[in-house]
Amino acid sequence: MTEAEAREQLDAHVCEIIEWHFNPETGSPFWLEKAQSFNFDPRKDVKCFDDLKKFDHFEDEWLRGGPIRRWVPKAYENEKVYVFETGGTTGIPKSRAVVNDHWIDYENFSDTLPDEHFPKGGNWLMLGPSGPRRLRLAVEHLCQHRGGICFCVDLDPRWVVKLIKRGNMAEMEAYRDHVIDQAVTVLSAGHDIKCMFTTPKLLEALAMRLMEDGTSIKEQGITGIFSGGTEFTPQWYRFAMEELIEGVYMTPTYGNTLMGLACSKPFDPADEYKISYHAPQPRAVIEVVDFDDYNKLVGYGETGRVKLTTLTKELFVPGFMERDEGEREKPCEPYPWDGVSGVRPYHEFATTTTVGVY
Repeated sequence: MTEAEAREQLDAHVCEIIEWHFNPETGSPFWLEKAQSFNFDPRKDVKCFDDLKKFDHFEDEWLRGGPIRRWVPKAYENEKVYVFETGGTTGIPKSRAVVNDHWIDYENFSDTLPDEHFPKGGNWLMLGPSGPRRLRLAVEHLCQHRGGICFCVDLDPRWVVKLIKRGNMAEMEAYRDHVIDQAVTVLSAGHDIKCMFTTPKLLEALAMRLMEDGTSIKEQGITGIFSGGTEFTPQWYRFAMEELIEGVYMTPTYGNTLMGLACSKPFDPADEYKISYHAPQPRAVIEVVDFDDYNKLVGYGETGRVKLTTLTKELFVPGFMERDEGEREKPCEPYPWDGVSGVRPYHEFATTTTVGVY
């Protein structure tokens, strides 16, 4: 697909999603009510992606608190609905109602995984956040979709963040060790686990523990790892590949409850371990925008704030300003649309952001 074809696909998809969410027969109560205050008619006046600038930027406070069913499109009101949370270390967490999006997002992601490293039928270890988070069910579905069985650990990232904020590092380390104990137990139990999801900090802790035990992630049978989080820097990527998981394939991802998964540009040693992420267009779009004008893209290679637009039949989110910044990257093969590299906490929030297990 060329860049022009990708843009044409995106514009057509925008029209379809706008018609869906603002049609009284199928739309979500939130947007049907919100539309009454607009000075434009989305169904008539939005004809391409650029027309989404007619909407004000999405306020994340709208996702805090209920009723949660206001986000469920009328077309899905008789379907089974999941709810996933994000944030929530303090105050009311943001919530997302989901019917099938978490299945679709991870099935699409599955298509990007090389079978030689993520073998079909291979069992998985989910070493990451559990509870009301989408990752727990989504990774399990990814594993099942590929024919395997998923083993999971208990992990409450909100507790980790609270311990860090209190300065209670001894208890934080004890909790981390408790989580790693669970992972080591699963890996040593003869379940023939081949693949794993985890966060950078937990991967490092697991690798170190296995080294202390005289073994390694590779020797435990792991052949493929998918990982993500703002701690996934080029420096850490090099360290992990050369020191922690030598001989094991790893693919970086950037994602959240609203976006799904942004895949990384295929690894190229010539890039000095730079990681460029490309959103799962047309279901979600990432833009890197000017710090002072969120409707203005920065130039390629320049730094800006990450702006997310979600475009699925289950959720329409125009212009959500992420708590991240990074550099705008050019389209590449196989992603003929913009990407972002150097993802890190937005500098105005960085001093108040506690990363925790991510």
